[in-house]
Amino acid sequence: MTTTTAKKLLIIEDDIALASVLTRRMTKQGFECQQCHDATQGLLIARQFRPTHVLLDMKLEQENGLKLISPLRQLLPDVTMVLLTGYASIATAVEAIRLGADNYLAKPVDTQTLLSALSVTQFDYEIETLTEEPLSPKRLEWEHIQQVLTANNGNVSATARQLGMHRRTLQRKLLKKPTADHREPSV
Repeated sequence: MTTTTAKKLLIIEDDIALASVLTRRMTKQGFECQQCHDATQGLLIARQFRPTHVLLDMKLEQENGLKLISPLRQLLPDVTMVLLTGYASIATAVEAIRLGADNYLAKPVDTQTLLSALSVTQFDYEIETLTEEPLSPKRLEWEHIQQVLTANNGNVSATARQLGMHRRTLQRKLLKKPTADHREPSV
């Protein structure tokens, strides 16, 4: 006699259209899906629905999805939790994993990447890809700024003071996120 565990996915995403698209895509992949659009609703549905998997948006209107990771992990210790974000940085990825997320993906995300993230742990491949080569100076500066910004709960003025730069300079740097590392080819 074989027992199959139902794959139950809770999608906590404030973009209702994206949540609906994710629900349709993941239902086609065999998940029983429920969605909600804020942190309070997310915890309530998690208690009732008891999902095996959670997709969590990092930015939920005025709330930070990172603050939801620990309560979800306490409520559902064996859940596979993936944080989705449109504002990807190594600093927030490290913070998400430290708080208890299993994986971290930047939006937009394709179905295959999503399925892979929901089925493997962070240690299978994430650590290796993060440490292969050193970051470019611009990318390293961006990551440091993101880390200080996270420590200041998103307060740009406090971050600028801590970094010793003018607030407008910091805002310009935040707008110029390095899209790719331009590393020197190794010979």
